[in-house]
Amino acid sequence: MPLAPVPDLILYGRPGCHLCEGAREAAAQLLEARARAGLAAPALIERDIETNPEWQRAFFETIPVVELGDRRVELVTSAGRIQRLLSDVLDA
Repeated sequence: MPLAPVPDLILYGRPGCHLCEGAREAAAQLLEARARAGLAAPALIERDIETNPEWQRAFFETIPVVELGDRRVELVTSAGRIQRLLSDVLDA
């Protein structure tokens, strides 16, 4: 039975957002650790909300926002929240 494809981990943020930079670093470290452990590790895709009016309206007040599959977490200010999202979606 083939494995289901792993969805991308999407990070919505904007330039100059220190919380977004922290979320990016945490996500990259968590994904690297998952890959080293032989676990599914999605690609990290960054989306600048300033390039899309719809994203800006939706996420301006709640960035950084992390999305994986059909799950979204807003105001991601800790690695633990990203880790829970990864585990809930990929390891369940």
